[in-house]
Amino acid sequence: MEKFAVRKSFQMRHKLISLIALLAFCSVADIQEAQAQLFGDEANNTLMPASGGMAGTSIAEPQDLTSAINGNPASLTQFQDTQFLFGVAWAEPTFHLTQSRQIPGLVDPFSAKSSGVGMLAGNIGVTQEFTLLERPATFGLGFVSTTGGNFDFRHVDESKGTDTSAVIVNLPFTVGVDLTDRVSVGAGMSLGVAMFDPPFFGAMSIAYGLRGTVGANYKLTEQTTLGAYYQTEQAFKFNNIIVIDNLPPPFDGGHDLDMEMPQNIGFGLANRSFAGGRLLLAVDVLLKVWDEAEMYRGFYDDQWVIQLGAQYSTGRYRLRAGYAWAENPLDPTPDVVVGGFELPGDVPFVRYNQALVANTSQHRLTVGIGISDVLPGVDFDIMAGGMFRDSEQLGASTATSISSYWIGAGLTWRFGSSS
Repeated sequence: MEKFAVRKSFQMRHKLISLIALLAFCSVADIQEAQAQLFGDEANNTLMPASGGMAGTSIAEPQDLTSAINGNPASLTQFQDTQFLFGVAWAEPTFHLTQSRQIPGLVDPFSAKSSGVGMLAGNIGVTQEFTLLERPATFGLGFVSTTGGNFDFRHVDESKGTDTSAVIVNLPFTVGVDLTDRVSVGAGMSLGVAMFDPPFFGAMSIAYGLRGTVGANYKLTEQTTLGAYYQTEQAFKFNNIIVIDNLPPPFDGGHDLDMEMPQNIGFGLANRSFAGGRLLLAVDVLLKVWDEAEMYRGFYDDQWVIQLGAQYSTGRYRLRAGYAWAENPLDPTPDVVVGGFELPGDVPFVRYNQALVANTSQHRLTVGIGISDVLPGVDFDIMAGGMFRDSEQLGASTATSISSYWIGAGLTWRFGSSS
């Protein structure tokens, strides 16, 4: 009877995990998304159910396993036994675009709010503790929403059908190993799936790309942990995505487009020396190397991001708050060649396209709550945040205004002796 009960319990868990993963994949893959809580054009860990309440801080001591899988793989060793997380977030932007002058043959003057829908982001992960070369290790597997955007002005005749969408999801495979009681290292590889619909010319196209990550953690004292990681660029090539029939050479015909998500370099510090160890303070510093990323380097400069997070533990509850500052990444001198394709219409049209990736807000605030054992072996996290309104003038004729809010939640199942 005991063996039958164990087998039945395992089958129920397997079915539950499979069903949740399928539902999350469908919800993310099938919905158009809107650019919102992003650094440049990446969400990093800002929409994770626990780290999101701490403005995404997660490099040294992440509070949910998907943040370790998607960020510093060395921190995976902080998650024991078998754990599974299902998280979902909704981000709602308000984006306003003003074009004060005509771009001949392309756009007439207009001022309007985008009618694009919000961003539904699913983030799923599972970790498994095991032994690697006689050292404690943890394996992580995830499904992560990397970015999404849909700016739509087709309801405005003067925009000449301006509409663009992009969705990127990643499937990361990562492992972290404890080398000593104080030092852990990790590495991972991620397969990305990108869907992109460029403005004006062409239609939705799909491309695939790989990305590698390496990281390390060092326990400086019993209360202080340092972390760092490096993430390679992720290259996507969209074949014949841009098709132009009504312009002279070299613009006519079919064109490929190269897109790369940037290299990321992150440093983090977490400290628990206050309030008898109940207060966790964390800071992350990110450098996003947009200047070397195809397509985006035509619109963005390298970007610094500083994230500050706090968590106070009392009984079963975790109270969280955070603040993030993100440098405005827009390049003051954008390039007319973007992703290997030369944009028609010269600099005014380049500025107009740059406006469609103008995620310029520098200040964001977040809050969150975590509850342990809402059911036996199940934790619940919820978070919310807001990005302050920012207005930007791009050249003489294009201006943007953007703000957003987001909410998210997640459930974590803990299986094994430590649950």
